[in-house]
Amino acid sequence: MRSPKDYIVFPLDLPTVEQAARYVRRLSDHVGMFKVGLELFVRGGNRILQTIRHESDAKIFLDLKLHDIPETVRRAMMQIGGWKVDFTTVHCGESGDMLAAAVSGSGGKVSVLGVTVLTSISAKDIAGAGFESRYADNIADLVLLRAESAKAAGCAGVVCAGGEVKMIKDRLGSDFVTMVPGIRPQWSLGEEDDQKRVVTPAIAIENGADYLVVGRPIRDAEEPEIAAEMLASEIDGAL
Repeated sequence: MRSPKDYIVFPLDLPTVEQAARYVRRLSDHVGMFKVGLELFVRGGNRILQTIRHESDAKIFLDLKLHDIPETVRRAMMQIGGWKVDFTTVHCGESGDMLAAAVSGSGGKVSVLGVTVLTSISAKDIAGAGFESRYADNIADLVLLRAESAKAAGCAGVVCAGGEVKMIKDRLGSDFVTMVPGIRPQWSLGEEDDQKRVVTPAIAIENGADYLVVGRPIRDAEEPEIAAEMLASEIDGAL
C-alpha cells in the first residue's frame, strides 16, 4: 500500500547540481519522487540523475517534454531508456505518431507520460493559439482528446491538471497514470502564482490523482522537511 509521501513529487527547479543535491538529501525521506526538468538537466545532465540515485531511494521523473518529428523523438527516448529513470514526458502535440514513436523508443525501460495542456495555459491562450472555440471555452475537452491520443499510442499516462483527473480516469481507466502539477496546499493558497489551473492536494487525491508535483510550497519554506510533512498530512486526510 502506498504511503502519503509516495504521492509527492518534488521538482528540483534549481540552477546547479550542488543546490539540487542539498534538497535531495533533505527531502529523500519525505517525498516519493524527484523531478528533473530542463534547466537542471541542461546544466547537469546525467550527473544529477546519478546524484539522486546515490543520495536517495526515491523514484526519478525526467521531465524533458520532448516534441519533434517522430524519428527524432524515438531516438531520444532510446537514450533516456538507458538512464534508469522511472518516468519521462513527451508533448501530446499534434501527432499520435510522435507519441507512438516515444513509446517505441522507450523499449519499456521508462514509463512515458503525455503532456496534455500545461497548467500555466488559460482559455485565452488556447484561443490565441488558433484552436476551435469549443476547446478554448472548455480546456477539459482538449485535455481529454490528448489523453485519449496518449492512451492509444501506448503511453503509461498523462500530465494534467487536478480538476481533469476524474474525467480521464472515468474514460481511460484507473490504472492510466495521472501526474498532476499545479498543486497548492491549503496553507499556500493565495500566494502569487503563474499557474492557472490549480487545485489542493485533497481535491487531486479525491479525483484519483496518482502523483502530485509540489515545488514552491516546499522549496520556499523555511523548513522544507516540515512543509513536506504538512503536505503528506493533507494527502493522508484525503486518502
